[in-house]
Amino acid sequence: MSSDKVRSTKLKFKGEKTRKKRKRDDEAGGSSKHRRAEEDDDPETWVMPETPEEIRGPTFIMHPSDPSTISVNFDSTRNRIILHPLDREPTSEVPSLLDRVPTEVAQVWVTTRVAGSSTINLRTGTGEGKFLSCNKHGIVSANREARGPEEEWTPVVLPDGMVAFMNVYENYLSADEIAGGTLQLRGDSEEVDFRERFWVKVQSKYKKEVHEEQKKREAGSELTVIDEASTSRLHQAWGAGRSVTSREDKKELKRAQREGRLAEVLLDRRSKLKSDRFC
Repeated sequence: MSSDKVRSTKLKFKGEKTRKKRKRDDEAGGSSKHRRAEEDDDPETWVMPETPEEIRGPTFIMHPSDPSTISVNFDSTRNRIILHPLDREPTSEVPSLLDRVPTEVAQVWVTTRVAGSSTINLRTGTGEGKFLSCNKHGIVSANREARGPEEEWTPVVLPDGMVAFMNVYENYLSADEIAGGTLQLRGDSEEVDFRERFWVKVQSKYKKEVHEEQKKREAGSELTVIDEASTSRLHQAWGAGRSVTSREDKKELKRAQREGRLAEVLLDRRSKLKSDRFC
């Protein structure tokens, strides 16, 4: 038996921490369901985004073309976009479409987004890092090192989980067949059909970041409501800005704070103060 170790095809990106492998539960009789849960916890697992906001970080873009599924690659040697047929890869087992993952850096794009913007930028993961762009004639390229309006894309997640990319001219990215039966990217489709629908995968840790950020924003909005109510109560109080409250009122406020009803009580008092002013 050969002592050579099998070389892993899993991609590693700069700055990522190496995750320690845990002993599989197979030896202890673990179920396949538990193994699947462990894989889902892996931050480097490739998953499908459910919302446009979840498309960020390393991104794998595929198109279910016939007869062969293709991936959108960037050839840094020739400085051009290549639509690479995945089914021709020399693998012992061809995985299903949704189980595919990138096996080389040329298949990976890096998605960035300005905070609060609905548009994204797709930068090549290899070479000098150039942006995917589309001009007014629908010509798609990746030869610009600076981003501008033509490098902005609006991702649209469709009901079946596929993604369409709309450019600044409100046309869609498509895999178009040209003379000789070869495929190339175009950006002049006015509606979404089969050619304009792509499968997209991102890494699990970036998808989780979106949900964590949403939770923080929601928590911040709740604090804002409390602060607004407290400020309003302060400015509507009498006695040179001092709130004149009885001992019973203070007990009620403390009890409301413990029960998580402080904002509700403060808003109720604010409305009562307004009504008293106009009586």
